[in-house]
Amino acid sequence: MPVDPYILLLLGTVGLAALVPARGTTADVASGASTAAIAFLFFLYGARLSTREALDGLKHWRLHVTVLACTFVIFPLLLGLAARGLVPVFLTDPLYQGLLFLTLVPSTIQSSIAFTSIARGNVPAAICAGSFSSLVGIVITPLLAAALLGSSGGGFSADSLLEIVLQLLVPFLAGQLTRRWIGGFITRHKKVLGLVDRGSILLVVYTAFSEGMVQGIWHQVSPLRLGGLMIVEAVLLALMLTLTWYGAKALRFGREDRIAIQFAGSKKSLASGLPMASVLFGAHASLAVLPLMLFHQMQLMVCAVIAKRRSHDPVPEETGKVSASGSAAASRTAVGTATRSG
Repeated sequence: MPVDPYILLLLGTVGLAALVPARGTTADVASGASTAAIAFLFFLYGARLSTREALDGLKHWRLHVTVLACTFVIFPLLLGLAARGLVPVFLTDPLYQGLLFLTLVPSTIQSSIAFTSIARGNVPAAICAGSFSSLVGIVITPLLAAALLGSSGGGFSADSLLEIVLQLLVPFLAGQLTRRWIGGFITRHKKVLGLVDRGSILLVVYTAFSEGMVQGIWHQVSPLRLGGLMIVEAVLLALMLTLTWYGAKALRFGREDRIAIQFAGSKKSLASGLPMASVLFGAHASLAVLPLMLFHQMQLMVCAVIAKRRSHDPVPEETGKVSASGSAAASRTAVGTATRSG
């Protein structure tokens, strides 16, 4: 399978930060710009989400509760805490803290929608599930980080929660409030604004990894440790993909809903995780987000393969008609965004 160009851009950004890290005044400017870019990114999220779709999605509460339970209960409390037993054989303590933080991050939005659409699943449910997860995560992720990471998270406080709310939730709500006036413009220029999504993440990655270079923390990570981290993350992803698919089947969800649950319940958002990590971990954010960056790339490649295979599954005629109509509408806005920040 060809390598996605955006993954190469992410790796190139890390390399740029290693060679030419932002220092002094440049670092301050880059930090301020990344904060503004993420706020604008969540403003666009809010402006893109149809309020009617969100309200209609509330009717499918069993699916959303299932996705939230996978994201904020099973992933961190069952798998994340169990991974502690891998220290120090596979992971160092700082890498484990980053891995645990990864399990606390909300689900994705764009890629969950895109993969659900490709696999002919319940696209409206995926839209709402990803959006609800991001909104809940703005509050739940910092609280879980305070409980599970403690002082290693850089010192959680009410100020850090407020900063996250101001940077993520307030812009999202502002986008929702202004959607009636700017929704058409955003739809017409979605390709250009898609570049803003990617550019925002690249800027945050550069800022975080520059701080890591200046602080001199990269000597803590050896190639052997990175290999161990990737193996652990591959196992985590496989477990979550399996649990979400067969767990949804045990709960008697239909095929379309199971697809939405699998993609929304197994993935983690780089767009939400990076700004939260910068607030919670401070100067050590670069090492803390390394597991998230690796997992982000891994989940995109694996889920792309799964979505393509699911698209060839036989579907009952009645279900196929519904799925086709929903997927076609979402495909026009989502399929091309599978590898965005999500």
